[in-house]
Amino acid sequence: MFTIEQLKATHSKVKSGAQYPAYVQEIIKLGVTSYTTYVTDGNTFYEGKGNYKIESGAKYSSLKIADRSNKAAFLIDIKAHQQGKSDYPTFCRQCADYGIEKWVADLAKMTCTYYDKAGKEILVEEIPY
Repeated sequence: MFTIEQLKATHSKVKSGAQYPAYVQEIIKLGVTSYTTYVTDGNTFYEGKGNYKIESGAKYSSLKIADRSNKAAFLIDIKAHQQGKSDYPTFCRQCADYGIEKWVADLAKMTCTYYDKAGKEILVEEIPY
């Protein structure tokens, strides 16, 4: 199965959201079936076949997640990020500012769902491939 080192190496190639589809294809090849990323510190829980699970640990200093979500502002900035106009740390800060607590990527369904602190779905997107 995949290792955190393999995932870090793959993630290090991503400079903006524009490269996300290629990243997803690479981690699928490694055996990842889904993952959940927490915006607070970037900790990510990866899952693979056979109930395989692995955790990345914190990737950056803790961010405070806004208590109320701002979907309209989030939608503007996620589109900009997907067009390559921001880097990953900037996107994570924006998510925190807009009340996004986590996102869950389901690589079988090829969707990425963003949630607020109350567990409410803010956005469900299809992952392009």
